[in-house]
Amino acid sequence: MENFFILAGVAIFALIVPIFYRIIVGPTAIDRIVAVNVIGTKTTVLLVLIGIIFKRVDMFVDFALTYALLNFIGSLAAARYLDRVNPDKQFSTIKTKEQES
Repeated sequence: MENFFILAGVAIFALIVPIFYRIIVGPTAIDRIVAVNVIGTKTTVLLVLIGIIFKRVDMFVDFALTYALLNFIGSLAAARYLDRVNPDKQFSTIKTKEQES
């Protein structure tokens, strides 16, 4: 049974590698943020799998929850920063059309 969890961990880690392409290439900052968030989610699952392999699920679940929370807060902070630095121009165009009416 332990081999199954090791194989699952290696498979999840292998699925993380192509996501680095999206982080490097982009093309937008939102694509990069989503890619980092996906890697964070997969890392959370890997932490739980490591806990199962070492038979210390209680400790690694705490680490995984903490990491997931930090990943979520980091994504919110980055999205909020990008919203302030580069506001959506489409929204302002819609707003002016409504104001003209």
